[in-house]
Order: sequence, then structure tokens, then C-alpha cells
Amino acid sequence: MKTSNRDLLVLLKDEAMTNQAIEQEVEQLNEILFHIESADTFCGANEVIDMNKYRILQDEKFLAEMMYQSELKPFIFLCNKN
Repeated sequence: MKTSNRDLLVLLKDEAMTNQAIEQEVEQLNEILFHIESADTFCGANEVIDMNKYRILQDEKFLAEMMYQSELKPFIFLCNKN
């Protein structure tokens, strides 16, 4: 797995954890986040609401394009399905 460049704040209940145990915990968190932060997972959990054309778009290719735009057009919303 590729190591990611991210800052994590890990709060521990047990002060007696060794450095090796802490490093293992952080590696496991990175592995979980690596799989969750993929584009496929993002596209499955979000949709685009286009109020200009009165439609809801769930196409993965279109969502991936919208995800990388710096600014959306007016009345086009990226919404989470939760």
C-alpha cells in the first residue's frame, strides 16, 4: 500500500501503549481511509442535483468530473445521499 501524506490526530485511552502499538494503529487507520477515500466510494455516496434541468445525476463518470471542478455552475449541487 502506498503511504499517504496526511496528518492524523489519534487520541488514546491507554497511556501505556508502546510506540510500536501506536504505529500499528496509525497504519491500520491509513489503510481504512485509503479504501474509503476512493473515487468509486465517493461516487456511490453522492449525487448531483441540477436545478437548471430538473434532474438528479448519479452517473459515476459525471460525478468524477464534477468532483474535480473548482467551482460548480449556479444551481448545480453536489449532495450526499445520507
